[in-house]
Amino acid sequence: MTDRFSDLTSQPSSRPVRRSLFSARKFALMASVVAGLGAGAFGLSQAPLSSDLFSTAAHAQVGNKVNQAQQPVGFADIVEKVKPSVISVKVNIAEKVAKNDDRAEDSPFAPGSPMERFFRRFGGELPPGLRGHRGGGMMTGQGSGFFITADGYAVTNNHVVDGADKVEVTTDDGKTYKAKVIGTDQRTDLALIKAEGRTDFPFAKLSEGKPRIGDWVLAVGNPFGLGGTVTAGIVSASGRDIGNGPYDDFIQIDAPVNKGNSGGPAFDTNGEVMGVNTAIYSPSGGSVGIAFSIPASTVKAVVQQLKDKGSVSRGWIGVQIQPVTPEIADSLGLKKPEGALVAEPQANGPASKAGIESGDVITAVNGTPVKDARELARTIGGFAPGNTVKLTVVHKGADKELSLTLGQLPNQIEAKANDDSDSGRSSSRGTEVPRLGLTVAPASSVAGAGKDGVVVTDVDPKSAAADRGFKEGDVILEVAGKNVASPGDVREAINTAKADNKNSVLIRVRSGGSSRFVAVPISAKG
Repeated sequence: MTDRFSDLTSQPSSRPVRRSLFSARKFALMASVVAGLGAGAFGLSQAPLSSDLFSTAAHAQVGNKVNQAQQPVGFADIVEKVKPSVISVKVNIAEKVAKNDDRAEDSPFAPGSPMERFFRRFGGELPPGLRGHRGGGMMTGQGSGFFITADGYAVTNNHVVDGADKVEVTTDDGKTYKAKVIGTDQRTDLALIKAEGRTDFPFAKLSEGKPRIGDWVLAVGNPFGLGGTVTAGIVSASGRDIGNGPYDDFIQIDAPVNKGNSGGPAFDTNGEVMGVNTAIYSPSGGSVGIAFSIPASTVKAVVQQLKDKGSVSRGWIGVQIQPVTPEIADSLGLKKPEGALVAEPQANGPASKAGIESGDVITAVNGTPVKDARELARTIGGFAPGNTVKLTVVHKGADKELSLTLGQLPNQIEAKANDDSDSGRSSSRGTEVPRLGLTVAPASSVAGAGKDGVVVTDVDPKSAAADRGFKEGDVILEVAGKNVASPGDVREAINTAKADNKNSVLIRVRSGGSSRFVAVPISAKG
């Protein structure tokens, strides 16, 4: 349409005046239609058609209005303001560290770690970040980061600087400075470093607010020291859990994140950091996909502790917890599938000392409702060890409040992985429990199974129990809130639940070194 308009107005007037007048009227009519469409689409006021539209000035005015209305708002001013605070982070890692993982040049995450499994599972290339190479007895890699103070404190990802012997940062103007690692936090994948040599570094501010779904976001990085890169998108989700740990609370953004941008900031339209880009899932292996950012609120809390003492201390209550599914809620008589179900309190832990038992559901901390198990972990982890908190707990169908003093979260994960060894299997077939699709035997009769509960010796592959992950060697400790020691105890507990019109029965099962609750539908058979 624009080219056709240009043709009409640029040709010399060699035709009769009457034809020219017709063309002018035709042009005016078309211009008024375009102006009307622009007004309808962009909220502009529509002026009535008048003879003024025949003038060249009027034509230009209409065209300018349409162009101004259609031109999108740019981010140049914001980028100009924030880009100098973004840095490239280069690390050297001794060869002895690099040898621990033959894929170190491809993966910034430890083999078998939750983050590595997440990206391997989805089949895409691993996220941007430490894309290193070996040489001269060292492995080098690079990521991004950003200054948060004028004297050189900067934030990046833990996986960018983890194990680094030497760190350098390159600023937006191409200058390089030596830096040192102040502290790291593996659980949130955050690290605090400090560049030396200046006290007037341009720095970014962490946002005080929480981003909304649909807000604009700018992903800025300085990959490989080549200069800053900027991409734009929106916040597409929040509170994302990608299997990295109980403190996952990622912002999901759809702005393309380039390779080497791990640790770089995600800015809002106020020029403040809403998150730290840490991972990307890309089905093509490129920068197009969905990216995950650590929220500014998490960054603030972690960075402050790293600056003060070089490490992060988190509150701990000493329980194994799991989500409350609709089936579990029904089995426990809860109105909503909310809260955190205590699978097992740790012996001599704060929760155990306060009287919390297996099967209790923690529904609030200091009066604030707890939505799920992850939210409880994040809430408790946000308190310093030694603080006293009040927990609202559903215990055997009744609400009660307990006060306890938080311990310190151990550095090592206490829960053990499931053990698929044969130590808990029975040579005897045991007794069938048709309603569950299981065959069980007393644990005391099976070598290595312990003294408590009943051991699963066979699982019907077509049963609901099989669908929910039961396998041979699992030890059932409780059924419907009652301790069981024999197949008869299991049958009795199921019959009681059936008589109470329960559609499913809640079972506490120990698999390997950890316990969990599983709600299993009760079949009519048996």
